Amino acid sequence: MANEALRVAMAEAGETVESLAEKVGVDPKTAARWLASGRIPHPRTRVAVAEVLRRDAADLWPEPFRRRDLPWFRPWAELEQDATSLRWYEPLLVPGLLQTEGYARAILGTGGLVAPSEVDQIVAGRLERQAVLCRDAPPQLVAVVDEVVLRRPVGDRAVMAGQLAHLARVAEWEHVQVRVIPAESPWHTGLAGPFILGRLPDGAELAYLDNQLRGQVVTDPLDVASLGRRWESVTGEAFPQRRSIELIGEVATTWT
Repeated sequence: MANEALRVAMAEAGETVESLAEKVGVDPKTAARWLASGRIPHPRTRVAVAEVLRRDAADLWPEPFRRRDLPWFRPWAELEQDATSLRWYEPLLVPGLLQTEGYARAILGTGGLVAPSEVDQIVAGRLERQAVLCRDAPPQLVAVVDEVVLRRPVGDRAVMAGQLAHLARVAEWEHVQVRVIPAESPWHTGLAGPFILGRLPDGAELAYLDNQLRGQVVTDPLDVASLGRRWESVTGEAFPQRRSIELIGEVATTWT
């Protein structure tokens, strides 16, 4: 089935099959198939096309985005599922792929800013995403968090106890590392904000940034490289894996 939405977006942007293919780095025959047969490109390519056409990728290819995630998050959720490795820094929260249901609900329910029905939807989408860590060929995940993440109460004590027990358990998986930056560490570059670096099967690297309103997929090589340097700085502040697991266990006992 032809992709009429893509055809209209290309016409309005003044792009031909050849010009679009050149800008996103594919063969013109490949781009032509997106129009004629409605084939769905790789997630990274969908993001690139959407940027060129100044459209939401979900408007051009709605099928992959029929998920429970927030619309602006869906491009990253798709890329996350394709990633072979993820390097994730969070200064304030447990990373989403490692959150328990109770912890996620407590975060989203704080302040009454999100309707209960929307909380249910976002939590369900977050838990579905976590299945990527249990598949036959899971991505390598390295998560770095600040110690305050372990000690700041989210929900009640039972929620925190359950979350830290889950974190310690998952950190023992062969393809997962959880490393903690100790509280006594001085100001470091990561405290400017959370970020995720992802590597795709073809070796391409990209990143994701989040803020109070929405997230942003970062594809510019210079920006990704800059975040890579910040990652090296952040990991230099963190305890090694084994000491981090010990610390998680120690803090977990304070919540029981």
